[in-house]
Amino acid sequence: MTERLKLGAFAADAYRAMAGLDGFVAAGTLPAPLLELVRLRASQINGCVYCVDMHSSDAKQAGESDARLHAVSVWREAPFFTDRERAALAFTEAATRLSTHDVTGEIWREAAEHFDEQQLAELIVAVATINAWNRMCVATRMIPASYKA
Repeated sequence: MTERLKLGAFAADAYRAMAGLDGFVAAGTLPAPLLELVRLRASQINGCVYCVDMHSSDAKQAGESDARLHAVSVWREAPFFTDRERAALAFTEAATRLSTHDVTGEIWREAAEHFDEQQLAELIVAVATINAWNRMCVATRMIPASYKA
């Protein structure tokens, strides 16, 4: 696979704006390990190899276990996740698959049981941001950092 375009070189202002969204999410009240699970799951759904590589590595460095990382794609069947994490992952899937699914009332209520309004706002921005990054990375075929020579 060959990277098509160094998007940051031609869209530097957009990259800075995206970094601003990432900064908002990082400065919020959601725990970093939860955010990495959300980012990883959205990236898996979107087929973004660059972001799957990055967020699985970041989660691992933050202390996430191999068992949980390997199970993110099958989180519904895995016993490794809390009810709060499950609510975040369900919300992530629904908000990522908007063309075929919806953030139903049930998914929203489940998330609202585990996150206050500020945290829900942060979760929405986190999911929207990773989805935007995924689309840029997939379109340009960004090469994962772990595979660059």
